[in-house]
Amino acid sequence: CDDCRDVSESWECSVSTIKTTNIQHASATNPAIVLDASGGMSGSFPSPNRNLLYNGAMQVAQRGTTSSGNTTGGYFTADRWKFNISSFGTWTQTVENDAPTGSGFRKSLKVLCTAADAAPAGADYGTIIQHLEGQDLQRIAKGTASAQQLTLSFWVKSNLTGTYSVMFYDVDNARFTSFTYSISASATWEKKTIIVPADTTGAFDNDNGDSFQLYFNLGSGSTYTGGSAQTTWSGGTAFGTQWMPSQVNLAATTSNYWQVTGVQLEVGPVATPFEFKSFGQELTACLRYLYMFQNSEMSTGSQRAFAFASNTNMMRAVIPFPVRMRTEPTLVSNSGTNYFVFYDGVTQDYFNALTINASGLLSAEVYSDSNVAATQFRPGHFYTANASAYVGFNADF
Repeated sequence: CDDCRDVSESWECSVSTIKTTNIQHASATNPAIVLDASGGMSGSFPSPNRNLLYNGAMQVAQRGTTSSGNTTGGYFTADRWKFNISSFGTWTQTVENDAPTGSGFRKSLKVLCTAADAAPAGADYGTIIQHLEGQDLQRIAKGTASAQQLTLSFWVKSNLTGTYSVMFYDVDNARFTSFTYSISASATWEKKTIIVPADTTGAFDNDNGDSFQLYFNLGSGSTYTGGSAQTTWSGGTAFGTQWMPSQVNLAATTSNYWQVTGVQLEVGPVATPFEFKSFGQELTACLRYLYMFQNSEMSTGSQRAFAFASNTNMMRAVIPFPVRMRTEPTLVSNSGTNYFVFYDGVTQDYFNALTINASGLLSAEVYSDSNVAATQFRPGHFYTANASAYVGFNADF
């Protein structure tokens, strides 16, 4: 237009309205922004709540930041990340204050081999998993003609270079796809991106059940290796030789380690910048799956719950949850001499263990019927009396 002029290869314009349908870079294949006739806008620009995964920056660790001597599977440190192993050496898992310089990340999840399994039996394996609810995955439109691609991006570091693998598993329809990536330099952070094809077969259930699993593989025996990557969705056996194609054996030598952070899974074929959330947002999301009432990174000091003596030798405590949990949780607690206290304002009764009596989505009742000598119906409060004692509630998969 007459009002525009060229200034150092850019344009300035004084007109009040510019009419167009697409905006894209000169070298781009597709437009970054698309405008429709009614003024609506869409495109590949980052949108909020795009990361389907939880705690990808490893900021939340309600159970604590270190766990050693692990020979069986379970949740040990970073929330939502499950360490699943079967006869595959011994491991220490930690949340480290270590991340790629300048990335914005400060923490990472690390697994360290402390007792090797240099020659795993056929069915031995080790993997890091996150499980996702079906009702959080409906935007993928899986199982329809409008099914979307997914993009996984993450930062990884290991002293053992070579080929590693990831698998995506559709639990509802027993379908899977697997990919490999390479760690090229020892003890060096590297960023990886994997594009997952759309799957027009098999929709995710729209409920709170386990519908989708992401596997970061660490190694296995011959039962799960030796095949080729299944880079398209298949209805075959997920846990066969295509589960960990060409996977190195991280358990081969003591002191081998693998570290990860900045894990993001999003809809579409583009790896957008990591979606950093506030610590409060990330913690609140994780509390749906685990609430550590006492003795965790989130629970410093001595938290207290309302309690009462239901009879002369039984204490009952009601513990409310900060958010609605995914399902009725199970008790996560330990036992030891004088680990817990019921205090009625007069007497402190120490006891060793807790039992869950009833749980719902918003609260649970725990009790002890040993080492308690109280006045029936007298109110009081319950708390831990030992630094090693912990009480929590688990609704994860």
